Amino acid sequence: MSVRHFLLALAVVAVWGTNFVVIKLALGQMPPLLFATLRFALAVFPAILFLPRPAVPWGNLAAYGLLIGVGQFGLMFVAMNGHISPGLASLVVQTQVFFTIGMAMVLSGERLARVQVVALALATAGIAVIVAHTDGSTTPLGLVLMLLAALSWAGGNIVSRRAGPVNMVAYVVWSSVFAVPPLALLCLAMEGWPAIEAGFAHAGWGTWAAALWQAVGNALFGYAAWGWLLGRYPAATVTPMALLVPVFGMGGSALLLGEGLPGWKLTAAALVLGGLALNLLWPRLRDWLARPGV
Repeated sequence: MSVRHFLLALAVVAVWGTNFVVIKLALGQMPPLLFATLRFALAVFPAILFLPRPAVPWGNLAAYGLLIGVGQFGLMFVAMNGHISPGLASLVVQTQVFFTIGMAMVLSGERLARVQVVALALATAGIAVIVAHTDGSTTPLGLVLMLLAALSWAGGNIVSRRAGPVNMVAYVVWSSVFAVPPLALLCLAMEGWPAIEAGFAHAGWGTWAAALWQAVGNALFGYAAWGWLLGRYPAATVTPMALLVPVFGMGGSALLLGEGLPGWKLTAAALVLGGLALNLLWPRLRDWLARPGV
């Protein structure tokens, strides 16, 4: 990968990681489900006017929109509204990798490889460390909601794989159409009209910039750049960069929000990231070890 393209990949994971800080700041001014509704509404319009609908069934688009919009981001925003710190949220949601593997195995009937068992054990140990240290900044409810968000993300991964090779930006935009109505209804039912009015009244330019950043920076730029890189380099070259998302998430939260990084958090991060890295990088390491003379 060239230096310029490496920097592009780094920019994407930096956006995805520090996005958790942006979410936390916006949730100080706006209820979580209202913010989620705005996030997906801005992802739809005006981009949908310029991007043709992907050649996939409407049911696939609807399933992806519901799983990612309501399941992943809806639950994640609720969790981050006082139930889990941004840094830990960026770490826990990465367990979607193992949920995705589990779902794919159930659908295909395959079994876990030994290295995947070890990787899963490491990540599970990291989550156990977080469970043992839930406090005011991270509650059991927040942890459960984030794990459910990761599960929903995994379901979205399975659905998007079934869509086949498509323009991922157009896919995200058109599927977001199906996320907006249920999020709006949940917002109205659970947060109420007075909270919605107050959210709009208290929203300053920073809140609107955060919502726009969610839609344009996180969704459209992120997916477009990532898909462009995957189209030019092997997946094994690009995807390991995603391991830096929690690094940017925890680092950005510590730097910008003052989130503490005690030893137990660093231990949990090392275990979860170690499991993710082992699962992701093992094929390359195995091939390297199989070379003559190694």
